Amino acid sequence: MTFPARGSVAALALAALLAGCAGEPTRLPTGSSREQALQQLGAPTATYALPGGGQRLQYSRAPAGFEVNNVDLDAGGHVVSVTQELDERLFDRTIQPGVGNWRVADVMRTYGRPFEITQVSSFDGNIWTWRYKFQNTPRLLYIYIDPTGVVRRYHTGDDLTLELLAPL
Repeated sequence: MTFPARGSVAALALAALLAGCAGEPTRLPTGSSREQALQQLGAPTATYALPGGGQRLQYSRAPAGFEVNNVDLDAGGHVVSVTQELDERLFDRTIQPGVGNWRVADVMRTYGRPFEITQVSSFDGNIWTWRYKFQNTPRLLYIYIDPTGVVRRYHTGDDLTLELLAPL
C-alpha cells in the first residue's frame, strides 16, 4: 500500500469513528432540543410519556447489545438527562421489588424489551432478562414479574453464553 492510500484508509477510519460517536446518546448535550436529539441519534426504539408532560426517548441495543440509553425531555422538548440504565450501580436505586408500585410499565420505561422471557418452577410468573456489562464483563439482569404484573425481585449473574460457545 502506498503512503497516500494508507492516509485515505486512516481518514476513512477516522470518519467512521466520528460518525459512530454522533449516534452515541451519552454524547448528547443537556438542553438539546428533541429535534436535535432525533437528528443526532435517529429514531428511538421506544418512546414513553413522563410525569409533568415530558417524554423519554429510549435507545436500546437489545437483544444482542448491552446498553439501554434513556434520553429524558422536559415538557418544552429539551434534554434534561441521558442515562445508560443497564448499569449495576443503578439497579438498587431503580428497581423497587415487592412494593406493588413497580410494574411491567415501569420496567419497560426503564429497560425496554428484554432479550428473553423465561419461567422456572420455583416462581409463579415470568423472568425478564437483559444483557449488560459491568467492568467489561458480560452480565445478566433478571427481573421477576408475578402474574399481576408486579416486580417481586431481581438479581444479576454472569453471562456465560460466550464461554459456552467458545471452542474447547
